[in-house]
Amino acid sequence: MNMSDIKIGNLRKQKEGFLAFVPNVFPPKGGFTFSSSIEKKNNTATRLLGKLDGITHLLQDKDFFLFMYLRKDAASSSQIEGTRATMIDAIEAEGNIDSDLPEDVDDILHYIKAVNYGLKRLESFPYSLRFVRELHKVLMEDARATHFADPGEFRKSQNWIGGTGPHNADFVPPPVTEMNRALGDFERFIHEESTISPVIKAGLLHAQFETIHPFLDGNGRAGRMLITFYFWQEELLEKPVLFLSSYFKKHKKVYYNRLDKYHSGDVMAWIDFFLDAVIEIANEAIVTIREITDLQQQDTMKIQALSKRASESAVMVLPKLYEMPIVNVAKIRDWTNFTRAGAQKVIDRFVEIGILYDKNPNKSYDKSYIYKSYIDIFSKDK
Repeated sequence: MNMSDIKIGNLRKQKEGFLAFVPNVFPPKGGFTFSSSIEKKNNTATRLLGKLDGITHLLQDKDFFLFMYLRKDAASSSQIEGTRATMIDAIEAEGNIDSDLPEDVDDILHYIKAVNYGLKRLESFPYSLRFVRELHKVLMEDARATHFADPGEFRKSQNWIGGTGPHNADFVPPPVTEMNRALGDFERFIHEESTISPVIKAGLLHAQFETIHPFLDGNGRAGRMLITFYFWQEELLEKPVLFLSSYFKKHKKVYYNRLDKYHSGDVMAWIDFFLDAVIEIANEAIVTIREITDLQQQDTMKIQALSKRASESAVMVLPKLYEMPIVNVAKIRDWTNFTRAGAQKVIDRFVEIGILYDKNPNKSYDKSYIYKSYIDIFSKDK
């Protein structure tokens, strides 16, 4: 079956008068046939995931890299939905560095919490609809008051995207009965043996999930998390270090446009875009790992050049900066049990050798310091 001929579903008039999108049986009975250009892109994406998995082993501590990439993805995914808070806001909130933060940093913190929950849960529990609901519960429970999402429960009423109601919406997902049927197909597709590449299958699963839109809120964020979890479950990556939200945020209009095209049957356009995302982000992650490795070597040499006593205290702190790259005196004291003066001395030493920078030189008290070179690696476009 040609990808551009696939009918993912149809618009059907509901008794209330509006049109809702009702998915067909998924996957379609004729299956999917991919063009040679898609197959070529898929081969490139799969090869780069293997390369990324290999180069990740160069890192001294893979978990610290994962923490930072997770924060970046959490910020990007939340910003797609309108959150204004940044990755740096999230780091400061996690470390209790600054209390004067945007209220919507809470969205990012909930996202981080949900992904960490999912990573632990998948060690002993299958990738399934129940897992999706549990993930959503952690993502949305006790989130900002503006969110009414019925955390952890698939919706029991009609939702819509854009507009003031289903009558003038940009897209109306399936009614509840059809939603439940489509979710059953979705879960079967996750587990069924298939000749489809797992990279392409991850793209199909994301688009189908967003089409079904099974929650009252949080569908986009939950759906983007599921991509990373699927790559990990399929053992394409030993550590879940590929997060696509920054690409989707950078190309937000195209992202939504391609999902719309998917609904209308142009599966090829969506998969082409999705593979571009995997290729760009995998390449970016490979460059990031090399830059982090170089930075670790440079900063270790700076510390080794210090006096014996100074280097001993610095060696205690540097590895922790990879996990928490914004600190204050209280954080250093927490890590080292030094006195306040001793902790400040460590910070001053790190500032002198160009590892830490005063985050806000205009502040005269309760100062915080940033491991700027490290954060910049994650912040810039490769």
